[in-house]
Amino acid sequence: MAEDEAVSLDLLDRRTVRVRARNVAIAALLVGAALGGVVGLFAGPAGFGVTFAVVAVPLLLLAFTEARKTVQLRGEQVVARALGSRVVDVRTATRLELFVTDLRGTRTINVLVGGRGKAISVALAMYAGTGGRELGIYGLRRLADVLATNPDTRALVLSQLIVAQLQAEARGEPAPNRPLYQIGSQAPQGGVAKRLNSDAVAKFVATL
Repeated sequence: MAEDEAVSLDLLDRRTVRVRARNVAIAALLVGAALGGVVGLFAGPAGFGVTFAVVAVPLLLLAFTEARKTVQLRGEQVVARALGSRVVDVRTATRLELFVTDLRGTRTINVLVGGRGKAISVALAMYAGTGGRELGIYGLRRLADVLATNPDTRALVLSQLIVAQLQAEARGEPAPNRPLYQIGSQAPQGGVAKRLNSDAVAKFVATL
């Protein structure tokens, strides 16, 4: 495969994404209708309509956007597409961060690359209990290679982390013995995204 050919960096397959987006849309309609009904008892149809729009429309827009969102690596650029598109050149990225989200016991490990006012998040792995889902081998390999071309030491650390993950996978290590699982376990619990300190990430990678 040519190095400038698009490589998918989507952690979840399209069917799973569409199902999740549909569930969000259904929840938006139900919550909007329920709250609109309560307000409508006092404010009439206008109150129902306004409340429904305020609650449901943003969530429906989120569901629509998520259903269309894709992330790819094209050469040295990460490209995110949804309603529009964003492009970040990894070679010159100045925002290079690792962060973890924790939602109902499922932890997702993400790398954020950004520069010139744009930023794109790439989900590397998602774990629940002792199992989970990880980005494809080729996508991880290409991302590690491109990160290594950025002169920022944080990019090199992230590249080395991904390479160590690939090596653990090649050895057949179970999820709890893989670097992404281990570093994700270090983040505090909670649904809000937790940014991992770059120095702490570097120290962890140095032990691999």
